[in-house]
Amino acid sequence: MGLTGLMPAFGAAIVNVVVVGGGMAGTTAAKYLKLWGAASGLDVRVTLIDANAAYVSCILSNKVLTGETTLAALTYRYTKLAGLGVTVVQGQVAAVDKANRVVRLADGRTYPYARLILAPGIDFDYSALTIAARGLTADQALAAVPHAWKAGPQTTELRRQLVALTNGNRVVMTIPAAPYRCPPGPYERACAIAGWLKANRPKSKLIVLDANAKIIAEPVNFGKAFSETYRTIIEYYPGVTLKGVTWDSATPKLKTVSLLDAGGAAVTMPAEVVNLIPPQKAGRVAIDTLGPTGLSANGRWALVDEISYESKVFPGIHVIGDAINSKQPKAGHIGNQEAKICADAILRLESGRAPYAAPVTNSACFTPITPTTATWLTAVYRYQTDIDPATGQSLGTKSMQMVSGNPVGVASETPTGASGDNADAMKKWFASLMVDTFG
Repeated sequence: MGLTGLMPAFGAAIVNVVVVGGGMAGTTAAKYLKLWGAASGLDVRVTLIDANAAYVSCILSNKVLTGETTLAALTYRYTKLAGLGVTVVQGQVAAVDKANRVVRLADGRTYPYARLILAPGIDFDYSALTIAARGLTADQALAAVPHAWKAGPQTTELRRQLVALTNGNRVVMTIPAAPYRCPPGPYERACAIAGWLKANRPKSKLIVLDANAKIIAEPVNFGKAFSETYRTIIEYYPGVTLKGVTWDSATPKLKTVSLLDAGGAAVTMPAEVVNLIPPQKAGRVAIDTLGPTGLSANGRWALVDEISYESKVFPGIHVIGDAINSKQPKAGHIGNQEAKICADAILRLESGRAPYAAPVTNSACFTPITPTTATWLTAVYRYQTDIDPATGQSLGTKSMQMVSGNPVGVASETPTGASGDNADAMKKWFASLMVDTFG
């Protein structure tokens, strides 16, 4: 091909793209903007900003809880991304000046942009919960009932608490109402914890308190795991409204979990370990930059046109990954695919062309059921006309929707259940995904 096919032409238009967030979506967007930008005729200059020097994968992090892997093994750096020509910046975004198209960091550094991609992932909402411990600050109390829904120190803390668990004492884990990051993830975690308890603390129980009316991902496979594989360990309660967790710091193994059961009755239960996964919302930079007009009615998620992932309210700002309001799941594999659609659309738009009219994504995920077996689920989404379910008429808008072949809103799950072959395939899938993103 020669260098002319790999480099922008002399005098090519300069396009500054700033990506905020170095997770699965943001890193993929930065990578493919550089790879594809070189052949686009544009001089695409990409800056990736993240508060951390490296990314720790949430995918497979449940295996850290069981001692099967480590956070170090799930840590990915931005070295190869920098090698492609991406400017990698470690820093905390303080504000986005939308009028002048400038990102300002907490230390005063500024980065101008023609296009801004926000990929901040999720943040947590404890506003409806009472988490309090006598003798602890509010932050200390939250840390003592870890969500471990961002892989890192809380994962380590939850692992520590499990190892210190008194045999016969309860573990309580909570599942928030959808949408949340990784639909099968909490049920996968329940299996991981239950498997560890079965082998190491067989007298203990895992109480799963689900705010949803039923298992919302892989109901057949997880239903079988709960009722058969871990029937002596797991007690599953759907339709629960969590109210809070209280205790005295002098007796940290005597926590009280308060809730309303599916019938609305007030219930309290003791627990030594509480894995509290709270309700979620878009990461702070998306909320601060887009709110309230650029967010969904509940103020939690970014409103985007999924043909390009550009904000429906603020031109030049795109949002991808877990932070968006979408029928697509909030998960690493789909975030990787959203990023590629976004990168392609930006290059087309900056070249004076329209985005590709019919983008398609595939959501795929493997979920460990035991240390040696796994299941999978998959679904395909296409950008198509929104239909009013009551009338069958067009709403005059388009979005990414699950294609026919899957029941609406339901992904296909492994028809043959958990197996060792699926566990082997899971390792290959994960390795391929991470190479595509960070390699």
